[in-house]
Amino acid sequence: MRLRQIALVARALEPVVEDLCAVLGLEVCFHDPGVEVFGLRNALLPVGPDAFLEVVSPMRPDTAAGRHLDRYGGDGGYMVIVQSDDLAADRARVAALGVRVVWEITLPDAATIHLHPHDVGAAIVSIDAMAPPESWRWAGPDWRPHVRTEVTRELAGATLAARDPAAMAARWAAVLGCPARAAGDVAHEVRLEPGTLRFEPLAGGRGERLAGVTLRVADPAEVRARAARRSLPTDEGAVTIGGVRFALAR
Repeated sequence: MRLRQIALVARALEPVVEDLCAVLGLEVCFHDPGVEVFGLRNALLPVGPDAFLEVVSPMRPDTAAGRHLDRYGGDGGYMVIVQSDDLAADRARVAALGVRVVWEITLPDAATIHLHPHDVGAAIVSIDAMAPPESWRWAGPDWRPHVRTEVTRELAGATLAARDPAAMAARWAAVLGCPARAAGDVAHEVRLEPGTLRFEPLAGGRGERLAGVTLRVADPAEVRARAARRSLPTDEGAVTIGGVRFALAR
């Protein structure tokens, strides 16, 4: 089980995509017309050699994404998408846990199940399988020429804000079939191969959510400087884009 894609949700698609490109040195590879079934527009951006950031934005009233924006008071994290090599086993495990599948599709080269966020916690979880495994249908037929690694090298993890980090980490671990462990006094982690999901106590008033993304970058100071030039929030180790804190690691 590996972390392959993180999705953000935004009221306006283009400004968030422009900030991601300008600050993180990324490039759009695809706009997927398939997300229109959910009332969305999107953009896909490769991160490192074969992972992705996605930004989705509602294109009509009364969408799940629009309700998410209303509930959380603005742009933020939306989905965690992991890749599995045994989706049949994942389906059986999810069913045994009583987790609801809210959407699924099986295609010749890809299959996915989306899990109800209330049953897992903090975000929609998508478990996907690809044929061949190194492909990624959702990024379109020609994403590799758009890979840029000069600034951002790798998608390393995600941070989930939880009322009870230990309990949520245990739930995600059970759903994904991966071990959970304590990470300091209050945080917990679920290790994927590769990628780390970190569960931290709630801070602020936005509720349980996908709060952060961890990236490996060539020069964290340069990324923070790029963000400052665009008047985006920064701190010692991170920049905030689209309501999501991007932690910068070497």
